[in-house]
Amino acid sequence: MLNSREGSDLQKVLGTCRRSFIYVGTFSFFINLLMLVPPLYMLQVYDRVITTRSQETLLMLTLVVVFLFMVMGGLELMRSRILVRIGNKLDVQISQRLYAAMFKRSLMMPGKPSAQPLNDLTTLRQFLSGNGLFAFFDAPWVPIYIGVLALFHPWFGLFALGAGIILTILAIINEAITKSLLNDANSQHVMSQDLANSNLRNAEVLHAMGMLPGIMGRWSARHREYLVLQSKASDRAGLITNTSKVLRLMFQSLILGLGAFLVLAGDLTPGMMIAGSILMGRALAPIDQMINGWKGFSGARTAKGRLEELLATIPAEEPRMPLPNPKGRLVFEGVNAAPPGQKLPTLRGINLSVAKGEHLAVVGPSASGKSTLARVALGIWPSQVGCVRLDGADITQWNRTALGPHIGYLPQDIELFDGSIAENIARFEEVDPQAVVLAAQRAGVHDMILEQPNGYDTWLSHGGNALSAGQRQRIGMARALYGKPVLLVLDEPDANLDEAGEQSLADCMVRLRQEGTTALIITHRPGLLKNVDRVLVLKEGQIASLKPPTKMAPVTRMTADGGRPVPPQRVASLKPSARGRNGGEDTQS
Repeated sequence: MLNSREGSDLQKVLGTCRRSFIYVGTFSFFINLLMLVPPLYMLQVYDRVITTRSQETLLMLTLVVVFLFMVMGGLELMRSRILVRIGNKLDVQISQRLYAAMFKRSLMMPGKPSAQPLNDLTTLRQFLSGNGLFAFFDAPWVPIYIGVLALFHPWFGLFALGAGIILTILAIINEAITKSLLNDANSQHVMSQDLANSNLRNAEVLHAMGMLPGIMGRWSARHREYLVLQSKASDRAGLITNTSKVLRLMFQSLILGLGAFLVLAGDLTPGMMIAGSILMGRALAPIDQMINGWKGFSGARTAKGRLEELLATIPAEEPRMPLPNPKGRLVFEGVNAAPPGQKLPTLRGINLSVAKGEHLAVVGPSASGKSTLARVALGIWPSQVGCVRLDGADITQWNRTALGPHIGYLPQDIELFDGSIAENIARFEEVDPQAVVLAAQRAGVHDMILEQPNGYDTWLSHGGNALSAGQRQRIGMARALYGKPVLLVLDEPDANLDEAGEQSLADCMVRLRQEGTTALIITHRPGLLKNVDRVLVLKEGQIASLKPPTKMAPVTRMTADGGRPVPPQRVASLKPSARGRNGGEDTQS
């Protein structure tokens, strides 16, 4: 596990629960103290009540024991409830920080989103609020119970000490032979879950091309490896657990035989013999309970390690000084950039200045770095060399929550989220009906939304699968325009549009240009090039040319798939599929 000098975020949250753990320890003290009641009651019944035949003594002892058991039950209930609240407090205090770290990791590792940290948090919370933790609070009482047995007779103490040592050795062996297997099994389980989630997200492709058997075979192999490791660990742990259980019962019976021998020798009373057997069981119970619950403890420890690693790898963002609202001037200063995790830059030596209100079109063959340029401009991906400045400030210096309302982004792959159309357009902030309708009208999608079953209140499932690709793109455009942002970055905004949608988009861009909104438009199609200020041509990650559209050579205004020149006479007659209607560019370019 990772540990910093100041402690990880998770350790700090657990530190805030220290007082609650002290309460649990205090309750455990009194509960274990009251655990002495049953053997002492047996001792008194056998050695005092039966010998004196006093019913009054029996009645009083029984009333006292019943009262003490009720107190112990109340303490057990309070202890359990405190642990449940510790788990809930941990979840509440760390979940948002964890979610933010997951979100940032998905930006750093695109294409590999995983909700496993939330499962790890659940595993840790369930262990902290479950019975498995009680064994660790009860374990310190084992020497005390053994000491009480020694007071009955030294042989009782030695016998219990030996039994405790044997069970402790079994617990250590259990840890040694199962730790690595359980860690490997958990890792395989996480990877198989991530693979299954990835496959489910692409179910249509797998089904259409008959890829299910092959892709399912890859998942099955990983899942089978998890089962094999889990089975090996469970077999080993089961051997130790069953051995521990049998030995504990055997020791509890043998101490009764030892007590009988001492009674026959006149060194022990029958009451002490019975009480010793009960105390023996109680002394060994925490050790046996730890062995039985070791799998849960190991899972919680592994989950805690993964959580601490994630939180240490992705530290919480420090509060930033608020900057004035941006105006929209964008500058690239010697930028080299690549998708996260790749060392070879897909953008090299980009020096570019986009004035406030300027519309810049970005064209080029596939894999020329157009989408990388868009992501770097927005600060989604960091630059390897150089920086991107918005109104003079490095884009990474802006507080993203404060900057977000001033930015509009339309990616190639439109993702809509669970919620109404209005909530999606309003970016899941408090819905301003007038602003939502205005954004939809500016995007030319207002009438289409009114045709939906419930208009703006129509509920969209994850991804907005009830809508066509063109409808999702137009709603995504309305979302990008919500709140009148000063900077728009549009990645293939016309990829899925019909003629009416293209015309609506073109009209929208004309209005935005008149209003002074800065726009970076990545496109393969000539329709949007007519009304831009300049056209940037990228080739192999470098600027090939940067000119006004009127000065662009006809062959560079439009490129077909792979960047091959298209003769001017063919531009107007190109079919949508030949003009990159579906984007025509790897999203990693």
